[in-house]
Amino acid sequence: MMYFSRLKTALVLGACLLGILLCLPNALTAPANWLPWRTIHLGLDLRGGSYLLMEVDMTTVVKERLDGLADASRTALRNAKIDRYVVTPQPEQNRILIKLNDAGQISAAQSAITPLGANASGRNDLDFSDIGGGQLTATLNAQGLKERATQAVEQSIEIVRRRIDETGVVDPQISRQGDARIIVQLPGIEDPNRIKQLLGKTARMTFRLTDETANVNAPVAPPGEDFLPMENGSGKIAVRRRVEVDGANLTDARAGQNPQTGEWVVNFTFDSIGTRRFADVSTKNVNHPFAIVLDDKVISAPVIREPITGGRGQISGRFDAASATDLSVLLRAGALPAPLTVVEERSVGPELGADSIKAGAFALAAGLLCVMGYMGVFYGLFGWFANVALVFNLVLMMAILSLFEATLTLPGMAGILLTLGMAVDANILINERIREELHAGRTPLSAMENGFKRAYSTIIDSNATAFLAHVMLFFFGAGPVRGFAVTITVGIATSMFTATMLARLMMVRWYSANRPQTLPV
Repeated sequence: MMYFSRLKTALVLGACLLGILLCLPNALTAPANWLPWRTIHLGLDLRGGSYLLMEVDMTTVVKERLDGLADASRTALRNAKIDRYVVTPQPEQNRILIKLNDAGQISAAQSAITPLGANASGRNDLDFSDIGGGQLTATLNAQGLKERATQAVEQSIEIVRRRIDETGVVDPQISRQGDARIIVQLPGIEDPNRIKQLLGKTARMTFRLTDETANVNAPVAPPGEDFLPMENGSGKIAVRRRVEVDGANLTDARAGQNPQTGEWVVNFTFDSIGTRRFADVSTKNVNHPFAIVLDDKVISAPVIREPITGGRGQISGRFDAASATDLSVLLRAGALPAPLTVVEERSVGPELGADSIKAGAFALAAGLLCVMGYMGVFYGLFGWFANVALVFNLVLMMAILSLFEATLTLPGMAGILLTLGMAVDANILINERIREELHAGRTPLSAMENGFKRAYSTIIDSNATAFLAHVMLFFFGAGPVRGFAVTITVGIATSMFTATMLARLMMVRWYSANRPQTLPV
């Protein structure tokens, strides 16, 4: 217990030296770009920035689910040889209504539609009801609605993260709140208008054929068509509802300039499925317009001059550099399953963040000095050994947070301060045990040996329970709570090392050099 080999000594001192080196990037600028210069990032409450609370439009999610279910039901009824039927989505009641000409085919119709409600978990999302008169309803049940909402929010979080990452925002914090809300924290972004515009667009792009013979001034569009406005405000255009190529088949989109005209454009590339469909459509519709529709607005309707078989295309539409870049970001990140609306918006100025940093640093320094003074007064030289270990505990904590480029928030700073108070608990247990052994008449070496041995199990138990509690806090918490849990768990791990290894190493080296008759504890 009280013996340190050269290898063990080298490992302990090497860990402390490595901790110092990993902390340096937080105080110095990188001397070269190729160096892995990892630092701790400051959170929204310390650095300043913007906070957005966004909500997924679940009405749209349910409507799209019912529209898709209605289309699939028509196909299923046709394949089941059901005679004369009408399928109508009823979003306000979370159901579709099936009207049959022959009431005797209700059972067959239900059997045909039932498989459409199966979800990934093996359950069925649909509840059926025969309301008489040859009418059958298929209603999305509560479990189905909940799973659909969960899927939509999780998909939205991933797409929001992709879009923000494309803009270059450093260390955004994106998390879920409740059933249908998403929290977005953007450190360092004081004016989030561009981000809000990017996140507020569904960005569902489709490629559709147009109807050149339709009268766009008519009050109602022909069956199977829509009158959609042009993005540039130049009027409307008749677009067929059938989607020839979906934007989901895009693999890349980049802003660029047309070398001939100099105008800004968006160059895109399809995957193999999109390439094949685009080639088929362009081959069959040479000299006809092909509408590019984004969120129910036509951003471009170029005429197909020749078959496009290479899977590459270009979108033009009076773009400037910013709008072309934003559109390419949206297309690369993918479409949201439903629109997002900003429910709450807050901005934190850098001055408030600077005040928080000053207050946190003062509290940290004051707490550290108080703890060190207490240990030095009550435990003498061994208390100062514990203080050295405490300083290196702080260094190792910052080193690990820097290594993983963690985000430090105000609760995180509180967690560091609390960790410093907890870190000396192990040294107090050890020193009190050594005192008890000395009072029992043991020799200094025996007292040190038994003090460490008997305190060790108590230290392990107390730190293990605290560690598990904060791990649970991390997994089930959100936002600042998780930052607090991270700093505590890292602090527990480093305090175990410094208390049981570094402090003991200093005691052993001091005892070997002095061989005292009494211990200064």
